Amino acid sequence: MRSLTAIPVYNEARHVRRVLAEVRRHSADILVIDDGSTDGTSALLARERGLRVVTHPRNQGYGAAIASAFAYTLEHDYDVLVTMDCDGQHEPSRIPVLLEAIDTADIVSGSRYFRDFRQDTPAPSDRQAINRIITAEINERFGLNLTDAFCGFKAYRRQSLEKLAITETGWGMPLQLWVQAARLGLNIKEIGVPRLYLDPKRAFGGVLDDATERLAYYRQVLDTTAAQFAAGVQQDDSWCWEPCS
Repeated sequence: MRSLTAIPVYNEARHVRRVLAEVRRHSADILVIDDGSTDGTSALLARERGLRVVTHPRNQGYGAAIASAFAYTLEHDYDVLVTMDCDGQHEPSRIPVLLEAIDTADIVSGSRYFRDFRQDTPAPSDRQAINRIITAEINERFGLNLTDAFCGFKAYRRQSLEKLAITETGWGMPLQLWVQAARLGLNIKEIGVPRLYLDPKRAFGGVLDDATERLAYYRQVLDTTAAQFAAGVQQDDSWCWEPCS
């Protein structure tokens, strides 16, 4: 089984070398999506040996970076894709746990609320509250049984990536993913991962720094994706976002 670990980065010069050093202990093939960094991250990546890099000339957003990882995985014939963040929230030592769990699932998603860990840190109150609200709404509307809608530490089978169509470029990308996965009937498994917030004040940027605006945006992503499925027609295990011809 050929697996690829993909890490989206945007201005992560403080963390990227340390994170990559740890990831190398658990993954032979590493892809970094440099999403328009301007802080010297790109120069640091250029010095790393044996690293695969996709560079966005300008910052496009978290969802766009993950979509690039999906495309790279398919283009280079990997069997499994693991995605993780570069800000210290995800422990690379848990990559093998994801890879083991994907043996019986289409998508394996880390959950910071599945169980408690010794190294857990307090989550920012607004993020925890919004996660709880959106996770509950996804479960009720789309028949899932998630405990953490937003964790970016995931593993995907290649066959799952072939069915997904990620177009949401921003932080709401995981919600588009869950709606599509539910409608496609993909087998989803959650595994517990530590809840680590090394920088609780880290901002989303722009209007999303306001919790009310962020919640409204997330709900809009859910509504838009659900409407796309309602308008589309399933065809050979894939979906058209407009009525299929």
